[in-house]
Amino acid sequence: MRRAHDTLTLDLFEVPVPTTPLPGALNFNLQLRHLLSEALKACPITRAEVATRMSELTGEHITKHQLDAWTAESREGWRFPLEYLAAFEVAVETTTLTAWIASIRGGKVLMGKDALDAEIGKLERLKEDAARKIKQLKHAMGEME
Repeated sequence: MRRAHDTLTLDLFEVPVPTTPLPGALNFNLQLRHLLSEALKACPITRAEVATRMSELTGEHITKHQLDAWTAESREGWRFPLEYLAAFEVAVETTTLTAWIASIRGGKVLMGKDALDAEIGKLERLKEDAARKIKQLKHAMGEME
């Protein structure tokens, strides 16, 4: 039986490469508003509490009204400021927006243990490369045991 090609599962070893987007392809106004809304809905605290927490983190006065305006499709004049992204993610306890932004550019964000695992993997590859080069040099010098 022939299996259908899976277009949703990414190749673990494929290196992501940023592509050149078409004109207008990076207008994420509605998508960003939806992501902000979803993060707020999933958050256990109220929007007013999120705004208060963001205000504490940024030292700026942020209100529930602003959060509502940044997430409402009808409020086109209101844009979510990038400078508030980290405070927003801390307040709602997520990293989905950071991961989304990285994915748009062909990247991936690693946090916590995943970041440490990646660093260990990188160092292990460097160690293996160094051992292989040492072996080649010793062989070239005739000192191979």
